[in-house]
Amino acid sequence: MQNLYQIFDNTEQRTTETIAALDIGSNSFHLVIARVVADAVQVVNRVKYKVRLAEGLDNKSILSEEAMQRGLDVLEGMIEPLAGLPLDSVRIVATHTLRRAKNAHEFLRRARKIFPFPIEVISGAEEARLIYVGVASNANTEGSRLIIDIGGGSTEFAVGKSSAPQLCKSVQMGCVSYQKRFFSDGKITRNAVEKAITAAQQDLELASANLRECHWEHAIGSSGTAKALALVAHPNENGEAMPFNQHDLQLLLARCIEKGHAEALDFEGLTEDRKPVFVPGLCIMLAIFQSLKLTQVGISQAALREGVLAELQGKQTSQSVRVRTAQSLATRYDVDTQYAHRVLKTCMTIYNTVKTDWDISEAKYRFMLGWSALLHEVGLQVNSRGIQKHSSYILSNSDLPGFNQDQQRVMSVLVRFHRKRIQPALFPKSIEHSEQGIMRLLVILRLGILLNINRHASTDLGASYMAKDNELNITFDSDVLQNNTLLNADLEKESTYLNALDIQLNAR
Repeated sequence: MQNLYQIFDNTEQRTTETIAALDIGSNSFHLVIARVVADAVQVVNRVKYKVRLAEGLDNKSILSEEAMQRGLDVLEGMIEPLAGLPLDSVRIVATHTLRRAKNAHEFLRRARKIFPFPIEVISGAEEARLIYVGVASNANTEGSRLIIDIGGGSTEFAVGKSSAPQLCKSVQMGCVSYQKRFFSDGKITRNAVEKAITAAQQDLELASANLRECHWEHAIGSSGTAKALALVAHPNENGEAMPFNQHDLQLLLARCIEKGHAEALDFEGLTEDRKPVFVPGLCIMLAIFQSLKLTQVGISQAALREGVLAELQGKQTSQSVRVRTAQSLATRYDVDTQYAHRVLKTCMTIYNTVKTDWDISEAKYRFMLGWSALLHEVGLQVNSRGIQKHSSYILSNSDLPGFNQDQQRVMSVLVRFHRKRIQPALFPKSIEHSEQGIMRLLVILRLGILLNINRHASTDLGASYMAKDNELNITFDSDVLQNNTLLNADLEKESTYLNALDIQLNAR
């Protein structure tokens, strides 16, 4: 008998890569691990924990210690299945609860001590975009689609036809937050249900007006709440989530009211941990049907985590999304792109020289500097006076697909202080970037802009740069400063501004 251990010895093996996505949601934490073979994603492991972070969020948007600890305990348990994977093959995204929590920084700081992978807090629009990417990459239907994802703390919508959505919306209503608000004692009454549906319709007013301007052929609910509703509305032996309509939901709601309490919801297909948030999710879905005049909602097993996996598989996709975002901003705000590229070139020349000495050689710092250099003038269209404030406001408050919340904050503060007085007290607390690193990026950005202040003149000043500790030295070609009194005066003034960062600028 042939040795079984030798059977595969001459079998050709294709190159594979293992990738993983973790969705830190308001209701559950979802981990998906997959391998990529011949451009196909094969899921090899799924892990799901009910954490209900949103339950720990009080009316002042402070996340409780108990909720934090539940989340940290789950993260610690996820270290083992992720062991051995490189950083660039794993992406962790956090959604509504950590977007909203005023003390989210504390949770992220503690998580960083026990969990080796960085956690990105993404915007609602970015969450909606990634959900769309996940559903679209796993879709078996053609044509335009509306994607609906009812989470624990927020509900996301996206409309599109291709692999990229046309419109993304996020609304602050979710099955956990509605459970706390309308069904905290577990009782299910007609009065509570009607209040919840009306509140959801009110929350949807602005978003539904925008969404109804778009056209879709299919409405699809992704994972979670939608799947639970489908399984209870149409139970079947295969456990397959079938499409449902408003009549199905109305019948289901009547059955829930008849049961009278969340613990009494003994429906086939309903899991024990879903019971407390089942009716709140049902009320939200009914409000969506009514507000968007839907006839039927189909079900997709894919959601946010599959969208993250799809972009990890492509590796370049996230970069492409950021490029489209920057191009959109440049068009919308009439950015002088030639000037922006000159500033970028100067910034990168300085950065590449000083990055090692200033301990900012990680790609994330180059990334922040580059995008800030390209977009620092988006506020010029608002008003040339106080441009830095206008640019910062736009970058801070716009939906920027491809950028997470931390990146958006850092980019906003770099642009906010790209000229004139610097106020370090207003710098954001960043998990991804050190305060010292942000300050040093700001110095480089300010110099890149200052050295291109004469927008249309050649900027080849023959300058060389050297950094050491809190000191930056610039050496120009001979006689440059003597022959350019305005540049000399600008550099002297900049040296005074940089005192706020405790950085000494020397030019000769």
